[in-house]
Amino acid sequence: MNSEVFITCALTGGGRKPDTTNVPITPEQIADSAIAAARAGAAVVHIHVRDPETGQGSRDPLLYREVVRRIQTSNVNPVINLTTGMGCALVLGGPESPLPPAAGTDMAGALERLVHIEELRPEICTLDCGTLNYGTRDELIVVNTPATVREMAARLQKIGVRPELEVFDTGDLVLVEELIKEGLIDDPPMIQLCMGIPYGAPCDPVTLMAMVNRLPPRAIYSAFSIGRMQFPYAALAPFFGANVRVGLEDNLYLSRGRLATNAELVQRAVEILKRIGVRVMSSDQVREKLALIGGTSRSSTPADQQ
Repeated sequence: MNSEVFITCALTGGGRKPDTTNVPITPEQIADSAIAAARAGAAVVHIHVRDPETGQGSRDPLLYREVVRRIQTSNVNPVINLTTGMGCALVLGGPESPLPPAAGTDMAGALERLVHIEELRPEICTLDCGTLNYGTRDELIVVNTPATVREMAARLQKIGVRPELEVFDTGDLVLVEELIKEGLIDDPPMIQLCMGIPYGAPCDPVTLMAMVNRLPPRAIYSAFSIGRMQFPYAALAPFFGANVRVGLEDNLYLSRGRLATNAELVQRAVEILKRIGVRVMSSDQVREKLALIGGTSRSSTPADQQ
């Protein structure tokens, strides 16, 4: 049982334009949603950006810069966690003619995927640890080869940004173990167990327990599931020693038919945790727990870090 946890709010996600208007799109909307989520109790805000014109996921450093600037000049100070998960989407042409890649493919090199991280030096960024047949699109593959992950991990370690290792299935934990043995991940390793994504780990407690049992020593980890299982996992995670993630990236609804905001999802998670006797940590407590000595905070700039 984990008696104190931190909440991460995953604000918007990447990929296709959302079907609803409650998902933040512009840098101003994303930053405002992050600020509201932090006020509601999220210690960490996980950030993707989207093209303001099309609503599609983007990896434009200018958009990240604007979101981060707005958060850092606000009156809240959450731990900022930027994604590096864009630039690994391969859409095949179909079973009989997979090549050339089809529309929607966005493949970038390891260091190109870190351009915004190099500039902004967040305290945390994600690092996907495996390749996955992703979601309900039959030909979409999220590609993260071991060589790519190693190169990204080495660069993040050099610039002092803590990777949150995204684990979508048990096989990803094999690569996590190798990265740690090779000295590419500093203590304590930070791991996100991503449950319920189609063709990844199913969101049942038996699978979650199997993944927890494979975690490396001293790991600090979170667990979440998507859709209607988001809140049950907010309650379940502490019993497995995990921290909590909620947000519109994973679930759009506060209840059946009731669209949510990120702040409302965080508020509900806080209520659930308090009712089961779990204390919710502040952002500064998370910084201390994770030994976040690198990255950019309100009192430092990327130039100071170099």
